[in-house]
Amino acid sequence: MNRRHVLQTAALALCPVSCGKKLNPPAPFATLADLAAMLQAEQTTPQLLVEHFLQRIARIDRTGPMVNAILELNPEVKAIAASCQPGLLHGLPVLIKDNIDTADAMHTTAGSLALRGHPPAKDAALVTRLREAGAIILGKTNLSEWANIRSPNSTSGWSARGGLTRNPHKLTHSASGSSSGSAAAVAAGLAPAAIGTETNGSIVSPASACGIVGFKPTVGLVSGEGVIPITHHQDTAGPMTLTVRDAALLMQVLAAGFTVELPSDALKGARLGVLRQQSGQQPQVLALFESALQKLREAGAVIVDSVELPHAREAGSLSWKAMLIELRTDLNAYLEARGGEVRSLAELIAFNEKHRDTEMPHFGQEFFERSEQLGAPEIIAAGQKARQRAQQLAGPEGIDAALKEHDLDALICPTNDPVGVINLKTGDTHERVVSTPAAVAGYPHLTVPLGLVDGLPVGFSFIGTAKADGRILALGHAFEQITQARVAPSLIAS
Repeated sequence: MNRRHVLQTAALALCPVSCGKKLNPPAPFATLADLAAMLQAEQTTPQLLVEHFLQRIARIDRTGPMVNAILELNPEVKAIAASCQPGLLHGLPVLIKDNIDTADAMHTTAGSLALRGHPPAKDAALVTRLREAGAIILGKTNLSEWANIRSPNSTSGWSARGGLTRNPHKLTHSASGSSSGSAAAVAAGLAPAAIGTETNGSIVSPASACGIVGFKPTVGLVSGEGVIPITHHQDTAGPMTLTVRDAALLMQVLAAGFTVELPSDALKGARLGVLRQQSGQQPQVLALFESALQKLREAGAVIVDSVELPHAREAGSLSWKAMLIELRTDLNAYLEARGGEVRSLAELIAFNEKHRDTEMPHFGQEFFERSEQLGAPEIIAAGQKARQRAQQLAGPEGIDAALKEHDLDALICPTNDPVGVINLKTGDTHERVVSTPAAVAGYPHLTVPLGLVDGLPVGFSFIGTAKADGRILALGHAFEQITQARVAPSLIAS
């Protein structure tokens, strides 16, 4: 950014009426790229953008449809908008999931009452990068409490602190999880973008269920420092946006040194392998998928149908065994470093028991209790072996083997079947979602809107090898241009 633009930005902040220029409200569901262009053309200001989204949140999230995606608004957001940094995201509002540390007036709780009283001492590394790029942290999004690792009977989108987030396409249906609030907020137009986190499916599942773009990058590409953990072997933050272009823009900020090009002809000559065994049997989903495959062929892609993913079931099973062991180790380290009333998983379990009426009115903490029993040295050693084997089977002997055998650029399939009706008494209905292979391998996974089935969104997945993030985003962007399948929620749009 040159000195002239910096001075223009500063002058604009001092002159919120744009010194006589005509100001325009953003179009409904304006993208990050749309809003950046408006700011550059001095058709709006960061202050006016913040006010616009605060009004939408009040009208859609707090009243009206009451999606309940926003757990907490940033009380300093208007002051921040008046003095935000110049940079790639200058003046652009972004929401972040409530398991990502912020050392400000907001809490960071993973949706739990246990962490309310002792805020983090510093921002998560990714939050620092967002602020330095000029982004405005608008607030925190609700989530499946503790990123959905507390109980097998949980309801996605529910937390003791935030209540229940609902799908903006059908308020009776699940927003999926655990980045439920991040997905629902972007889908409802409460912000142009949000940051979610994924261990296994927690970005791609809610993104596909709510009809937006979700990108799980290669593990390690985005720093996990300051993100409440499940396991560092699979945890990663990633962008949840209206378009792939916006996801790529955020990735250039979230990941140091990351660059990406999005050529319009990225699909020409691309070899894409169809994962039939992971595609499910829902007739309407498969019909949408077949239509998309034909459009891919017309764009010059070579479709290899079908491709088997070896060892997928065994890799997933070993990963789950390791994850429960790693949860105790990684969460204990985070809680001890943060300080406060709860400094270990054992103390967290005790807190939940003490506050059972508010913390566990709908489901328990069976996974927490099982994890706490897995602290013996020999168990930890067995978990390390299971993790190494799971990564080998999912990565080099799984995804990589399939890509190599057929000389593929990416693996593709429908991301999900439509989500089910919310039932807090019985928990999630567990419709098909493809997430485990890329999650266990730590490889990039992008979901892009594919269409609606009975009014509920489904997504289209691109999965690649380690650090092929740029290529996966480019393929997804080109796919998005030829399908234009994202649909705004009818209830919100009207």
